[in-house]
Order: sequence, then structure tokens, then C-alpha cells
Amino acid sequence: MAKISKIAQAGSVESCDILVTLEPGEGISIELASDVLIQFGDAIRGVIAESLATRGITDCKVIAVDKGALDYTIRARMEAALTRALQD
Repeated sequence: MAKISKIAQAGSVESCDILVTLEPGEGISIELASDVLIQFGDAIRGVIAESLATRGITDCKVIAVDKGALDYTIRARMEAALTRALQD
């Protein structure tokens, strides 16, 4: 079980990318802004939640601004942000 202890970011708000910000929090909270929220919001949240679960994160606030990123891009941005957030 791991907790985020500092703020970390990865990605950008360019087309076909996603900006992920991780902050300390209680439980898992995912705030998502996306141009395709209605069509793909649940899928994007699922990829984010899966990335957190893979690392054993139980407490984290995720703020994501999506600009049409594909699943592999979301996973890569989450991995980069998690690595930064968990560094001592």
C-alpha cells in the first residue's frame, strides 16, 4: 500500500495527449476534464484506476486533462507521474 506524498505531473495539453497531476489525498479521487468525456470518460477513468492499482496506491487525488490520448499514452503518463510522486 503506497501513498502519494508530493505533487507530480506528466504529459501536456497538446492534441492526443493527457496532462496528469497527482496530489496527496484520502482514498482515490479522479477529476477528469476531456473533450470526449461522454464517449470515453469511463474508459479513461478505468485506465487511471488500473495504473494506481498496479502500483498499490490507495490514497491519491488525480487531476487529468485529456486531449484525446489513447490508452497507452494515458498509462505512460500515469507511470511517469507515479514514478515522480513516489521518489524520495
